[in-house]
Amino acid sequence: MVKATRFSFLSHPFVLLFISILSISMSSIMIKYSDTPTSVAGMYRLFISVIIMLVFVPWKRFRSLGLNRKEWLIVILAGILLGLHLLFWMESLVYTSVASSMVILSLQPLIVMIGSYFLFQEKVNRMTYFCLFIALLGSISIAWGDIGVSKEALIGDGLSLIGTFFISAYFLAGQKVSRKIDTSVYSIIVFVIGGIVLLIYNLINNYNLLGYDSTDWTYFLLLAIIPTILGQSIFNLLLKSIGATTVSVGIIGEPVLAIILAYLLLGETISVFQFLGGMMTLFGMGMYFWSKSLKYHVQK
Repeated sequence: MVKATRFSFLSHPFVLLFISILSISMSSIMIKYSDTPTSVAGMYRLFISVIIMLVFVPWKRFRSLGLNRKEWLIVILAGILLGLHLLFWMESLVYTSVASSMVILSLQPLIVMIGSYFLFQEKVNRMTYFCLFIALLGSISIAWGDIGVSKEALIGDGLSLIGTFFISAYFLAGQKVSRKIDTSVYSIIVFVIGGIVLLIYNLINNYNLLGYDSTDWTYFLLLAIIPTILGQSIFNLLLKSIGATTVSVGIIGEPVLAIILAYLLLGETISVFQFLGGMMTLFGMGMYFWSKSLKYHVQK
């Protein structure tokens, strides 16, 4: 009974969402403190993830795909969008701060919410708007003292904004086909396509693809395991059960977790704005997921 309860707890969508957000939060720290080209790191991040996942996914799942042409086009589009997101967002961290890039990324729920309304006729109540407003206000407070106004910072913020649009579209595309395809197979396919997008970019720019030392390859491996397999692939799984909007709202908590991790792992200080903003973000998210959990239990 204890084991069953424990398994049930770990398989709860909101617990899985927290694990995935925590995993994704590690990526910004690893990217910020690495000298390897971000597009190369992103490419290997996806390709290594595919190699690892193929070990655990039976080939019969690939043979049983029943997607029509339109659905295959959506899957391919999702992979391209993922590759473009990683390209623009990871590159943004070269020019701007983690906090500044994250606060722009926190606009993602708004984009997804609008897209979900037009694509899936998902309506949002006033409580959701209130919770999202509080969480976004907290994210802005987190980055208030760290948003740059230099030319480089503006370039980084622009790249982050473009990357935010791409990842929002990626989640919407994933929700469109999530119930038609096995999650592991879907993740592998979009990771391969995203990796090819980054490979083409690297070849065009004549980036070195092999001349890296063991530290760099360890970095690529960690990016594959933590933010990709434990992050993106769980996001893909959750699109089936809780939808793109709820997954996106959860990602608002990424700046808070990234700041906490930077404090614990890198010795960075936490400002008053960051502390207060983090509390506001967590409060807004907590209210949102509390209301969602009530609806989740009623549906069960």
